[in-house]
Amino acid sequence: MPSFATEVKNELAHGAVRRKCCQSAELAALLRMGASMTIGARMALGLNFVTENAAVARRVLQLLKATGQVQPEVTVSRSKRLKKNNSYLLRVAPSPHVRPLMESLGMLGSEEGAVGRDKGLLRKQCCRKAYLRGAFLGGGTVNRPEAQSHLEFVADSYAFAHTIVRILRNMDFPVGFTDRKGSYQIYLKDGEEIMDLLAMLGAVKAADELAVARNLKEVRNQVNRLVNCETANLQKTVSAAVAQAECIRQLQESGRLEKLPPKLLAAARARMDNMDASLAELGEMLGISRAAVNNRLKRLQDFL
Repeated sequence: MPSFATEVKNELAHGAVRRKCCQSAELAALLRMGASMTIGARMALGLNFVTENAAVARRVLQLLKATGQVQPEVTVSRSKRLKKNNSYLLRVAPSPHVRPLMESLGMLGSEEGAVGRDKGLLRKQCCRKAYLRGAFLGGGTVNRPEAQSHLEFVADSYAFAHTIVRILRNMDFPVGFTDRKGSYQIYLKDGEEIMDLLAMLGAVKAADELAVARNLKEVRNQVNRLVNCETANLQKTVSAAVAQAECIRQLQESGRLEKLPPKLLAAARARMDNMDASLAELGEMLGISRAAVNNRLKRLQDFL
């Protein structure tokens, strides 16, 4: 069974991206997440991209072809690890066409991974969304709806991770940021914010699943609270009835029960004859209020 993150990525990868500017923004973030450059003859640049998600591999293939500058090749291999997932290698052989592509995507420059040059790809709101979508496709994960809410992006570059943080915070998403084992995590833990982000990126079906699961969880928690409250009240009623019965038994054994005032005697007999009844039910039998019944049964202690 695929993970929920895989299902989300499959949904995102099948969404149409018609604007060239958005295609470039998404491709730039995808390549920053999972690509490496190679060098061939005469210092010509090549490109490798590796992923275990077939939908993501197909997405990168489509976006690379859409540039009209390169012709990528795909190789599929079987992993030797325990899960034995397929691994997809998209390879663009070193050629004079790769450098102009990398420059247009802001990936060549003097800065760390030339992230600063991504600003040209992020002028429009639609492109910023596409950039985040590419980042999630390349290095994102999200918990299943029934689990604790958690979504994160994992990046190897601090500058790239900081760019993602800046975009998300400018969109009013309260993301956290941390580093762990040589990588950087940008995360969300609020369920409603995660639903909004997934819907914004294009995973509407996944966002709906999270909403349904959240509503079910709230209903379940409310039912549990009501059941626990009812159970506690029932336990309290049973304990009180047992204590009252013990008091009445002692009065009976000592011969003092029949000497009680008529109202207290009536309350004692009503309790002994109806051990499962609540105070309100006893009150209906005696024609008095619940508080009056409770008061009379408590006064029995005074006659021990």
